[in-house]
Formats: sequence, structure tokens, C-alpha cells
Amino acid sequence: MPRWGIIGTGDISDRLVSDLLAIGGEITAVWGRTPDRASDFAARHGIPFATAERSALFARDVDAVYIATPASTHTAITLEAIAAGKHVLVEKPIATSAVDAEMLFARASAAGVFLMEAMWMRFNPLHVEIIERITGGELGAVRSVRAGFGTPFFPRPGKARPEDGGSILRDRGIYPVTLAHWFLGEPDDVQARGVVSERVDLAGHATLDSAGGAFAQLAWSGVDFLDLSAAISGERGWITLDPMFWAGSDARVHAGSAERIFREPERIGHPRVGNGYGPMLEAVGTAIESGLREHPWHDAATTISITRTLDRILADISSESR
Repeated sequence: MPRWGIIGTGDISDRLVSDLLAIGGEITAVWGRTPDRASDFAARHGIPFATAERSALFARDVDAVYIATPASTHTAITLEAIAAGKHVLVEKPIATSAVDAEMLFARASAAGVFLMEAMWMRFNPLHVEIIERITGGELGAVRSVRAGFGTPFFPRPGKARPEDGGSILRDRGIYPVTLAHWFLGEPDDVQARGVVSERVDLAGHATLDSAGGAFAQLAWSGVDFLDLSAAISGERGWITLDPMFWAGSDARVHAGSAERIFREPERIGHPRVGNGYGPMLEAVGTAIESGLREHPWHDAATTISITRTLDRILADISSESR
């Protein structure tokens, strides 16, 4: 396993570090916005070195870094890490535009380092099984995807309002968009509507249309609750992912017979271990050790394509709100 440096000391870092340590990962350094934040985080997790200077972290015995800072900082910090010769796993969204995402992967490729957006949903055992079953033909051709991620924004230090949290689409809507891309690919047409305040999208819904009539209906919100389940439907049936679809452990397969479609769907489950980051972290560690510079399950092309769709949705919402 690579030796990890952690950049960011928020809630996500807390949960991910716990899972990384549980699978035997080695964490040698942590960076925080202030010396106190870094030191407190290091003390909680037994990390030997804490700093408020990223250059000091990059100078340590660190092979790979995990970046969990505000989305607006991801591009700049990822570039710093690449320039320092470190492999990078960066919280979603990897960047706030497809142009920046393309640039980051180009830089990582030129530097010969691994880079991946931390889309842990792709490595969740439940989603892995669902993808395998659908690609194996259990539903026939996929015709539609439905997914929503909406929960009210809860104030916390530094983020008193939804407007202070950045794009809700890029933070929460990225999961429905990613799910749609898995089974339908990049859409041919995007139609979206949303609520915008102070140039920040707070909620929205979109229809993504593909050639041949396949489509996705997606919604996201930071101001109210939405149905947190999802469904993938095809010619022979459908699969429903129970809430919370992006981090859940249970699904129902409505396919195979009339009984299973209408009355008694097959239930599949994969109980979550820890906070759910372990499978992704193990996969990234193995990829780095194997000399890969992208992970085939969430590679550059996939990430850039999804980011491009997010850009198109936001452009549609922005033009509609003017």
C-alpha cells in the first residue's frame, strides 16, 4: 500500500482516514488550514506529522495524497501535488469545469502519477454487482435511469447557508449524473431547470436524452428532501436501489419472471463495512502498486465526460435563471 498524506481535516477526511487505517493503510502526514486543526486531526488518528504548509507535507515520506478541501480549491491543490510527484485521489468534484479536469489528467499523465476522482460509489460492492448484472444482460438494453439526491443544507462553521457550500449539483447531483452515465453514457441532449441564489445552484432537475430514446430523469437539492432511491430500467425489468442509493447496501431486482417482476423481487444486499470508503481505497492502492496511472472503473475519460455533463446542466440552469 502507498504511504498516504491527507490534505484537509473535515468530516469526510475523518471518515475516510478511519477506513484507511482499518484496511491497514499507512498515513504519514496531514495538512490543515491552521496548525491547530492539523495537530488535532493528527492526534485523533495517530498520524506522526501535522503541518499547515503543503510544501512540508509534500517533502515528507508520502507516496499519495487524498485531497478533501473545498471544491473550488481542488484544481490548484491537485496541480501542486502532481508537481511534487505525488499520486492523487481527490474528492468529487475533481474540478469545477471539464476544461480543468482535462488539464489535470493531462498533467498527471505527463508527470507519470496516478490521478482519480474519489467516486467511492463506483467501488461499493452493491453497485459493482448491479453493474455486472446489467452488463451481463439481466435487464436487456437499459432504457431509463431515475435518481435523486436532496437533503436540506444544515449550517456548520464556515457554511451558514446553502450558498456558502458551493454548487449543490457538483456536490450532490454528481451522484445521479454519474449513475446515468454508467448505463446510458454521455447524453445527446440536456434540459435542466433549477433554483439559483447568489449565482449558486441550490436545487434542480434535469432530463438527459440519448440517441434511440433512452433517457435519465435526475434531481438534486440542498434546500429540501427528495426521494433518495434510484432505479435502472430496461427491456426485461428494472432494479431499484434503496435509499441512500449512492451509499446504500440494498437493492431489489425486478426481472427474470412475472413473479419476481411484480410480486417478489429478488433482494440483494452488501452490508457496509466501516464508512464505506474501504473498497475504493483498496482498489486505488492496488492500482498505484501495479503501476496504473488511472483506474479503469473511474478513469479520465469517464470523469471528464461526467464533468462535461455537469457543465451543460449548469449552463442550462444559469441561462434559464437570467
